[in-house]
Order: sequence, then structure tokens, then C-alpha cells
Amino acid sequence: MSDRKYRQRGYQDEPREPRREPQKREPAPRAPGRPLQDERGPKTPNLMASHEVFRCARCGNRLAIPVAIDARCSRCGVDLHSCIQCVSFDTSARFECSHPGLTARVAPKDARNACGFFSARTTVERQTSSPTSGSSTTTSARQAFDDLFK
Repeated sequence: MSDRKYRQRGYQDEPREPRREPQKREPAPRAPGRPLQDERGPKTPNLMASHEVFRCARCGNRLAIPVAIDARCSRCGVDLHSCIQCVSFDTSARFECSHPGLTARVAPKDARNACGFFSARTTVERQTSSPTSGSSTTTSARQAFDDLFK
């Protein structure tokens, strides 16, 4: 009788062969003077258009980039010239600000302040829709459908 609990064939049946090193292939010989790229240059992928956007930290409303000191969000009413809207705002940093010139804590973080280091936090978003508004295409499609039955 076998000394194993299960009588299945497995890795212990035959001795293992040592692993072989993968063979190193030499690169294909190039013709002298042959460029590494096409004559037109490297291939560039077709990327979507992108644009820089400033959004409210509370509600995500899209806002204008030059932020005035007394500006407020039109949707939620939060002050825009505040720490939570700043690019240097970091909850894990000292005084919750990653700017090295800050010497004192500014509180509260969502209230208007006159910090000289303020710069609006912007994000780069991809433009996934067409530049024209979607309502005009919906209207034209509906109009085309209605024209079928006239």
C-alpha cells in the first residue's frame, strides 16, 4: 500500500528535471543607416481632447478659473477663496497645507481667507462628448422622426 493519503498521480511520482535557462536571442541585424522609426516619426496615439477645469470642492460645480477673494459657489454657496479649494490643501501635511511658507494654521478650512499662497485647484479632464450640446442632436433626431409621418 502507498504511504500517501490519496492515490493520485502528482509531483512526487517522478524526479524533477532542473529548470533550463531561457535561450538568449540576439537582436535581428539591422541594415546600416536604417532609422529606428518611420520617416514620418513615431506613431502617436489618438488621444481625446482635454481641458483644465476648476470645480467646487463641495458640490463639483464647474467654475471660472480666476477666483476673486469674495467669490462664492453659485450652487452650494461655499466660499471659493478658501483652503479646501486650494492646490496646497493636504489633510496629511502640517497645518493641513503643503506650502512650505505657511507658519500658522488657518481655520476653518472652508471659510474665506486672505492667504497669499492661494491658487485654485484645477484638474485636467478629458473631453468625452462632442463640443456641440446634446439637446440640438436630440431635437434634430426627433424632428427627423416626426418628418417620417407627415
